[in-house]
Amino acid sequence: MRLTRRGWAVVACVPLAYGIGEWAGYPFFRALAGIALGALLAAVLTTFRRPDVTVHRELEPDHVERGTPALARLLVRNNGDQRQPGFTARERVERGEFVTVDVRPLSPEEQAPYHYELPTAARGKLTVGPLVLERSDPFGLLRRPLAAGDTATLWVRPKVRPARAWAGGHPRHHHEGATTDDALRGSADLRDVRPYVLGDEVRHLHWKATARTGRLMVRDYVDPEQPRFTLILDTRPKVLSDKEFEEAVDVAASLVTSSTMAGHRCRMLTSAGRDLPTSGGTQAARQLLDVLCEVEQAPGALALPKSGSDGGCLVVVTGRLRAPDLRELAALRPRFASMVLLGVGTHGLGMQGLGVHGVDGVPGARAISAVDAGEAVRRWNAIA
Repeated sequence: MRLTRRGWAVVACVPLAYGIGEWAGYPFFRALAGIALGALLAAVLTTFRRPDVTVHRELEPDHVERGTPALARLLVRNNGDQRQPGFTARERVERGEFVTVDVRPLSPEEQAPYHYELPTAARGKLTVGPLVLERSDPFGLLRRPLAAGDTATLWVRPKVRPARAWAGGHPRHHHEGATTDDALRGSADLRDVRPYVLGDEVRHLHWKATARTGRLMVRDYVDPEQPRFTLILDTRPKVLSDKEFEEAVDVAASLVTSSTMAGHRCRMLTSAGRDLPTSGGTQAARQLLDVLCEVEQAPGALALPKSGSDGGCLVVVTGRLRAPDLRELAALRPRFASMVLLGVGTHGLGMQGLGVHGVDGVPGARAISAVDAGEAVRRWNAIA
């Protein structure tokens, strides 16, 4: 049991009032001290009994966008054979936030559901719980907290805005141009008819070509080069302020979601050392959004892909670029079909010679400067 501020005030008043009554000879103050002491004893008797209940909490859903309501369902059951007085359940959410639920009195073996919203104003992987059950007296002098239930994880993802997938790259069933270095299994795209070599599939024999040439010929099935999308998220604190970084994360979430949902092979790198290549699709989008849910600013260098598959479009979501950064990006430029520098914040990219048609020092690269994520995505859609 813990005394509240009001309870401590009453405890302090008991000896003070009694002392004044004895010293001045006023019965009123002695009676006042007795009343205060009686209120404290009543508070102890009221809160002495611990809630004999079972609580179970579910999150619906457990993955939400920032600012989207996340609902929790609390099921409270009276385990005893006596009527359970009402109490207060306090749900602790990470970062020191609490949600309070008033639980009504329960009859024996009765259970009651309660629904409440969890705060989702800030992005992150939040730990919800455990619940703290509190019973207090009517005067608010004492409270008895009791931890109950388990914890749950709430994923508050960045806000995803409707963005277009980059239109560059070869279409999926285009039979000309380079082939991908990691062809899809079970490809049915006929690339060529060539002479048979030891180890080729017999089922791929082309009998008409064999009869015409007089030697065994096989169909060569490969995949054309697949659309690729690489995104670098600059997580350096000196480049983006806290507010600008949150906008940059929203931009990154919007672009990688549009690319993966379009079936593009997507790779995301951060200055904090994360490097996540995906093959596209709904599952890839979820993986990338979970990574962006936890990403934080950290000192380091601009993340550059040192190895792996090149080609396709490279997007750098950053803030105030410096001359050394531009030199590194210029050296990286020939490895990709297209490059876009996207600066978020009041200072944009922070360099002269930047425009939507090109960047001084990085030949062939495009640049977008925007104050926030909404403007950045709108300008991206205009050029994608």
